[in-house]
Amino acid sequence: MEYWEANRLREKKLNKQLLMGLPIGLLFAVPVLILLFSGKFWYTRANMEANSQSSPVILMIAVICIAVFVAVFYKRHQWEQREQHYLELKAREEEGKRQRAEGKEDRQS
Repeated sequence: MEYWEANRLREKKLNKQLLMGLPIGLLFAVPVLILLFSGKFWYTRANMEANSQSSPVILMIAVICIAVFVAVFYKRHQWEQREQHYLELKAREEEGKRQRAEGKEDRQS
């Protein structure tokens, strides 16, 4: 809990999320490239269509966009889960303090 209190705002930044999530994003983007480039081995006609209608630059831009989107989305989702868990633990801790304070008041009266 102490780690999250100290680092939660830093981990919410877009740069940090992008850099930390990029490997996961690439896990989604690289198979797209593999399928497209391996198509010439298993389906020649589809490969001819792809080569005549698509530009390699647009393909690379699309793969980069997929990787960036998945990376940021994944890390933001993780951050939200951790933040929710932190807030639940914090509320439980406050509830425990309040109950202990009430218990002390009851014993004193």
